[in-house]
Amino acid sequence: MVLAQLGGSISRAIQQMSNATIIDEKVLNDCLNEISRALLQADVQFKMVRDMQINIKKIVNLEDLAAGHNKRRIIQQAIFNELCNMLDPGKPSYAPKKGKPNIIMFVGLQGSGKTTTCTKYAHYYQKKGWKPALVCADTFRAGAFDQLKQNATKAKIPFYGR
Repeated sequence: MVLAQLGGSISRAIQQMSNATIIDEKVLNDCLNEISRALLQADVQFKMVRDMQINIKKIVNLEDLAAGHNKRRIIQQAIFNELCNMLDPGKPSYAPKKGKPNIIMFVGLQGSGKTTTCTKYAHYYQKKGWKPALVCADTFRAGAFDQLKQNATKAKIPFYGR
């Protein structure tokens, strides 16, 4: 839901920029401000948003662009590249090692689907020949262990807790 809203907000900002008759510094700033607002509302770190704006402005220097360049296309490409750079962690993703205990902790807001995701994650690795187990470490929510027990039993995954 949040991701769909974010995508819609970014698309609207780019569309408004594309609808402008003349692409100047004001239009670029308005577009970047709308995108920044959407990213901040989606809880993206302020420093990342600020760096994205600075990088796009460096890439898209409207004064240095020669006549005939498609400013809209250059801006869209710069925005796309910077958003992709924000998503790239710059290091390889976690790869569990067979034969060793691998502990993975899921953290998130209440009701965000952690228990279900943990079960799906464990089931995925179980199908690949691993021996996963689920541990309920939620000491706050009353039905946490029962929910984990129900999901783990259905997926035939060992579970521990309480």
